[in-house]
Amino acid sequence: MITRCNKGLVGVALGELVKLRAMGPADAEALWRWNHDPEVMRWMDDSYAQPVERVRTWLEERPRNTYGDLLLGIEALADDTLIGLVMLHDAAPEKGIAKLDIYLGEKAYWGRGYATDAVRTICRYGFEDMRLHKMTLTVVTENRAARKVYEKVGFVEEGRLRQVFRRDGKWYDMFTMGLLASELR
Repeated sequence: MITRCNKGLVGVALGELVKLRAMGPADAEALWRWNHDPEVMRWMDDSYAQPVERVRTWLEERPRNTYGDLLLGIEALADDTLIGLVMLHDAAPEKGIAKLDIYLGEKAYWGRGYATDAVRTICRYGFEDMRLHKMTLTVVTENRAARKVYEKVGFVEEGRLRQVFRRDGKWYDMFTMGLLASELR
């Protein structure tokens, strides 16, 4: 079930385990904590550490969600805990394609189906409400947990970017993956 706000942008998208909702300044501490956890950020592009006040300011000043740039928090339905975030960006109605980014910052929720439900829910929203035709993403080849989530939802490998991600002094490849609306599981 997906409910929408007056302007057609997502208000809340409900999955089986998660609720996707707009993020705001009250989410700054969780986002800051996740971004400073090396295990959470292991396979993510990360930038220089920011103080929590800067993260809060970024969330306050960030433009509202639009068709081309959608940032949503992932909440566990069971206890209303913010556990991660998901983004659809670079969407254009003319192309019908968007890029997907997601991560769960609360490690207690890892491996329990929350990421799969969040990916499935945002993809369903993108295909049904945004009328997208395709979603794409990139994932570090060694990030097996994320690849498993994407494959469960229907994403397929479309290519390989060689040595484009650096971690701990080593270069890693990334897969590009895609999902067509007709392939969503």
